[in-house]
Amino acid sequence: MTHVDYPFHFDARGCTADTDRDHYIRGLMEQVLFTAPGERVNRPTFGCGVMQLVFAPNSGELAAASQMLVQAALQQWMGDLISVEAVLVEASDSTLMVNVQYLDRLTQQRQAAQFTRDVAAT
Repeated sequence: MTHVDYPFHFDARGCTADTDRDHYIRGLMEQVLFTAPGERVNRPTFGCGVMQLVFAPNSGELAAASQMLVQAALQQWMGDLISVEAVLVEASDSTLMVNVQYLDRLTQQRQAAQFTRDVAAT
């Protein structure tokens, strides 16, 4: 089965680009992680808000809060597709790196995904 690719674009044939399940899930995770709550008009609670934590003072408490924030958002919005097993959030200067280990509920395969975002570029 194929899924709509993220970000939305057209392929060489001029049709909606599609992708496999692994890339589809990764695209959904990226949307959840880097969308701020309130950013989507019809889904005001959608998103994670982790980008706002990049400029907060770095501490163990902030790291724990970031990890819990990411894990809760992924479970809320993607709980029917994946089971989150581990989350690691690191902020260095203006770069945010999120590592997620999860179980694909359909295929029962363990996967890992890494997302990096430079806040200064956004």
